[in-house]
Amino acid sequence: MSQPDPTGRREHREGQDFLVIERRFTAPIDAVWAAVTEPGRLSRWIGTWTGDPASGSVDFRMLYEGEGTAVEVFTIHECEAPRRLSVTSKAPYEGDQPVDWHVTLDLTEADGVTTLRFGQSVPEAAMAESVGPGWEFYLDRLVAAESGDDPAALDFDDYFPSQSEHYRSEFS
Repeated sequence: MSQPDPTGRREHREGQDFLVIERRFTAPIDAVWAAVTEPGRLSRWIGTWTGDPASGSVDFRMLYEGEGTAVEVFTIHECEAPRRLSVTSKAPYEGDQPVDWHVTLDLTEADGVTTLRFGQSVPEAAMAESVGPGWEFYLDRLVAAESGDDPAALDFDDYFPSQSEHYRSEFS
């Protein structure tokens, strides 16, 4: 596969920098919502969760990060189906240093096209050079899964490190 162009950008919200990436789907908003919230649908492109969302948190495990990936607890701040999900996790980043990640998913639908606007806090600018390509990869896996293509056909090496410079400059 050729190296995809990076699409993410920096946006300042709630007093911090966020990585923002959009993807569009020729699908109803409910179908895209299901793809980003239902464990079976999530498992096709990123991971899965267990637990009871009504409790205010779920356990999430990335499935495509290699063996021994730790379970992360995601605290649910907003869940307004099928339009908005806002969660926070405390997860290790490079070594065992825990980092608070705030993630938002906002969906809109118009004329048969649903737009997913993904956002993640970036506590330190240097993190963007790996976090950006990572989310480009996973969101393209989501597009592949929802369009009937094989997400496994995507290769992270096509995203990283080739997209790192874009994110370094976007967040500097």
